Amino acid sequence: MEDHKIVQRNVALQREWYGEPLGDRVRRLVVAFDVSQAYLAEVLGISAPMLSQVMSGRRAKIGNPVVLARMIMLERKILLPDVAAGRKEALRAALEDVRLSRPRVGRDTLPVAAATDDQPALAALRDVAEDEDLVAAADRLDPDFPAIADLLRRAGKNS
Repeated sequence: MEDHKIVQRNVALQREWYGEPLGDRVRRLVVAFDVSQAYLAEVLGISAPMLSQVMSGRRAKIGNPVVLARMIMLERKILLPDVAAGRKEALRAALEDVRLSRPRVGRDTLPVAAATDDQPALAALRDVAEDEDLVAAADRLDPDFPAIADLLRRAGKNS
């Protein structure tokens, strides 16, 4: 198969597997965190040449599920208020947090179904706590319970 056909096939597979081409996702992270592609590769735990191949479509998938988990962690951290505001210290902290993470990937740690409607949970949290308390609780829980921390942050910033 010719190179351009391989790339087209791989990009189509990425859309199917990941929702969009990985190059688009990685470029958003590079821009959001204002880092080089090589540094992002280091944070994700993948070699720079391998990341380049995945981005360009020369490779269809990220073979290591931990690397994909870290990419998703970074995508979620873009939504944190200080990161979204582009505060340098928050950007560095988010990158370092992900770089040092050791996500466990297994049948019980990655969701299979589409995202559930968490609006009732967000509303219940807003009924019992103030925004700043929800965010403070999220900050305390984040190291050990990032999914719960994310829910608390969303409740705290969306009321």
